[in-house]
Amino acid sequence: MSATAIAEAIGGRLVVETAEDASKVFSGQTQTDSREVSPGDIFVARRGEETDGHLFVPQAVDRGAVLLIVERTVDSAVPQIVVEDSTIALGRLAQHVVALARDHGELTIVGITGSNGKTTTKNLVAAMAERVGPTVASIKSFNNEVGGPLTMLRVETGTRTLVAEMGASAEGEISRLTTMAPPDIGVVLSVGLAHAGGFGSIETTFRTKSEMVRDLPAAAVAVLNRDDPWVAKMAELTRARVVWFGRRADADVRASDIQGSAQGTSFTLHVGQVHHRVRFGVVGEHHVANALAAVAVGLELGLGLETIVEVLQEATIAAPGRMEMLSCRDGITVINDAYNASPDSMSAALKTLAQIRRPEGRSIAVLGAMSELGERSGEEHDRVGLQVVRLGIDELVVVGSEARRLHVSAINEGSWDGESVFFDSQDEALDYLVRTARPGDTVLVKSSNAAGLQRLGDRLGEALA
Repeated sequence: MSATAIAEAIGGRLVVETAEDASKVFSGQTQTDSREVSPGDIFVARRGEETDGHLFVPQAVDRGAVLLIVERTVDSAVPQIVVEDSTIALGRLAQHVVALARDHGELTIVGITGSNGKTTTKNLVAAMAERVGPTVASIKSFNNEVGGPLTMLRVETGTRTLVAEMGASAEGEISRLTTMAPPDIGVVLSVGLAHAGGFGSIETTFRTKSEMVRDLPAAAVAVLNRDDPWVAKMAELTRARVVWFGRRADADVRASDIQGSAQGTSFTLHVGQVHHRVRFGVVGEHHVANALAAVAVGLELGLGLETIVEVLQEATIAAPGRMEMLSCRDGITVINDAYNASPDSMSAALKTLAQIRRPEGRSIAVLGAMSELGERSGEEHDRVGLQVVRLGIDELVVVGSEARRLHVSAINEGSWDGESVFFDSQDEALDYLVRTARPGDTVLVKSSNAAGLQRLGDRLGEALA
């Protein structure tokens, strides 16, 4: 697109030194982090809570930025487009680019939302979509008002599939993303307590997640979790054709005979009257639902069932920091699942730990705080502490002052003889875990991203290698 066309698309004022600059065509990536800029990229200067992107314009230009989107004129020879709000402009540009790609290509858009499992499902769907043709998928967990557009702006004319995570911490945010990239296939995985502090109630979470399917046209497909009663209610809110996934007998894509181990999860996949035994290399029964959602999408993309099963069996980890198995010395296994945590995912991870522990070793849960739970935080941390005891986890190691209530709850429930220990810092916890490790132990490291225990899981794996 030319600088003039970009300015028109985002409703901005073009500031250039020469007429030639106005007609210059740009085709690079769009970045909001100056450290990520490569030669030929567009840099969008956003004002954040902690810093102002306009301060980093010189660094972006030094790294090769050739066009700036700014909220005030900056001192630079590089062409710039001045807008009222850079974040809104970023979304407008993404919407325009996606529309162009649709008009000039064969683009299918898959939108994925849910309280848990978005990134795992996105990775599986992207692997399937690659079998169809060039695919763009969200990097890491780029699923908000900034990450979503940055993903969409990687779409080109030849892109066959865009796989976009669409997250939200408040009502209306998923609708904004679906407006930018209207899904042909909208996936809703679950309605849970993640971000309860922002949503306030499960009913608000339901309304927010249902934004994925409310505006789908009749020609689109809504892929819904038959096992989640809140998600199942969304079938009443959409004009789209509904495809069900889950364990229930009336699901279009379902699983039975699920068996978990430290090597992964196996299950029988049923699609209509056809069934396949699947050796899924991702640990944790809760990830079977994500696999089923991906299967449903793969079928809608036109893949055969044999190819879909092949993709599932090639998967090894859900995503870095998500049930990531680290094999260590003396048969010790570290499960690093500390990329994020909600009450539902914490419960699922603890059940997996209890299930896959080796008979000769101990099960050890290293837990940090779950964030964004608002007024429910105390009771949900209490519930996890109780669950650790009731599942018979051999030892609980709680890290960080915000998670202390886990430790107290476990002691109150019956872990009073050293089965639960507390450390303020990760260094103290690491030293303790390395000193007390025994052959055959299985150690789960789990917390919200804000608690930072993913790094502890990595360090523990290295120390016990």
